[in-house]
Amino acid sequence: MPHYIYESRLLKTLEGPICGVDEAGRGPLAGPVVAAAVILRKGRIPKGLNDSKQLDEETREALYPQIMEMALAVGVGEASVGEIDLVNIRQATHLAMARAVRALAVPAAFALVDGNDAPALPCKCDTLVDGDARSLSIAAASIIAKVTRDRQMVRLHDEHPGYAWRSNKGYGTPEHYEGLRRHGVTVHHRRSFSPIQNLLAGHNIWYGDESGDSIHNALIQQDS
Repeated sequence: MPHYIYESRLLKTLEGPICGVDEAGRGPLAGPVVAAAVILRKGRIPKGLNDSKQLDEETREALYPQIMEMALAVGVGEASVGEIDLVNIRQATHLAMARAVRALAVPAAFALVDGNDAPALPCKCDTLVDGDARSLSIAAASIIAKVTRDRQMVRLHDEHPGYAWRSNKGYGTPEHYEGLRRHGVTVHHRRSFSPIQNLLAGHNIWYGDESGDSIHNALIQQDS
């Protein structure tokens, strides 16, 4: 479970607050990437904070307003599908993180960032692998980013119901690929991601993730 040790150590040597930073939505085929930055108040931290991936949707939704109310500051930033396609998902994620830190009502003196890839932020930062499972500030940021993005994808599902975004949140599930086969590519799809590139080029598309680490047997043929 995450704790406040990293923040406490930094606060002994730094003046000013420490924020945790995390993102949601690097891997999906559709929708923006969303980042959050959270400055917690020591002694006023919601109970049950954890890596958002370890929490069910109901728990994340319950923690979201608690974080918003109890944190010293919360900032959210995102990078659009157009920006993802323009600069690549890594740079777009860094852009969203920088926007989240700049959106904090109270400027952070230092940022703890989930992962091992430090973005250029308006304050000094350090990375923490599996930070959302180790740092309470990063865990809080992971929940804010995840809930914010999930809500966006539910709204987009209402506009484009054929892709099952309400349930898959833009990830490459069989239902999503079937929607692409039947309805084609929307303005919310990431054209720089290989499955979408392949579809636009008239090729077959495979059910699997963008990295190719979990390609499945279900080849979905396009309508001829």
